Amino acid sequence: MRIEEFRQRLRALGAKPTHEARLLRQWVNARPLEGGRSLAEHFLPQRVRDELPALAADLSALARVRSAHPAEDGAERLLVELADGQTVESVLLPRDGLCVSAQVGCAVGCVFCMTGRDGLLRQVGSAEIVAQVVLARQRRPVKKVVFMGMGEPAHNLDNVMEAITLLGREGGIGHKQLVFSTVGDPRVFERLPQGPVKPALALSLHTTYAQRRAELLPRAPRIDPAALVDEGERYARATGYPIQYQWTLLEGINDGDDELDRVAGLLQGKYAMMNLIPYNTNEGLPFRRPDGERAAEMARFLNRRGVLTRLRWSAGQEIDGGCGQLRARTAPQPVRVHRRPVSS
Repeated sequence: MRIEEFRQRLRALGAKPTHEARLLRQWVNARPLEGGRSLAEHFLPQRVRDELPALAADLSALARVRSAHPAEDGAERLLVELADGQTVESVLLPRDGLCVSAQVGCAVGCVFCMTGRDGLLRQVGSAEIVAQVVLARQRRPVKKVVFMGMGEPAHNLDNVMEAITLLGREGGIGHKQLVFSTVGDPRVFERLPQGPVKPALALSLHTTYAQRRAELLPRAPRIDPAALVDEGERYARATGYPIQYQWTLLEGINDGDDELDRVAGLLQGKYAMMNLIPYNTNEGLPFRRPDGERAAEMARFLNRRGVLTRLRWSAGQEIDGGCGQLRARTAPQPVRVHRRPVSS
């Protein structure tokens, strides 16, 4: 279901924009649609009041938590079953954050990520995206939502933007606390500035070499890393939010001094933050993270060169809830193929 379909259903019952907003605000904040003095005060049309139980049931049926997997660091991986039986994963993060999924599977096929190993199975509707937030808010507060779970948000742009608009308006989440993560699809730079809610942007860089990036992200748009940074800088200046560049640290592949020099050259003076993310282990994949001291040394080097950098250890790693570890776990698993490491 798309959020717009729910809005149209309300309008057909005689709801006005203020009624729509009120009911959607109730839902996205995990509060009941039925009853309550606050709803009565808004004088909902009789047909809407009569339909509230059915509306609430349909929203509740969008998704359910099939299993929950808490981690010692405060993260919690949720296996979420959608109405058709497909599953996605979302991750409650420490400090009131939530990582949501925009697709069942992924078509980009990043070689170090588990999500895309089965390819793209289907898109996640805008209401199903928001339903992940609702399920999370039933468990704890959510003040930040990052679109960094399963899927490439740019490949489901209409649904993701519709969800972002609802979360940034009725959902009460600050616009820069909505983070759109992408490998750099050109449509992102065209569409996001036009939206009523402009999220912060996270760009998956991973290397400064175009050929190496094509090997690591085989079905990402063929855009030179320098051109990607230029696009990001324009968005950052237009919105006032720094770009978060994502860099999965792979030992012997993108952790060399040559990469550091080139990163410094690309990002010095840019309105940006570099997130160095040590690789999270995935069964059947041959990659490794560099040791902790090398990772820390890389972060120190970039900070000394004027590139704001943080070393980001993914939350929930021991429950397979870290970056690159999410997947549709109840789907049939493919035969595991051992890949050779990408050439460095």
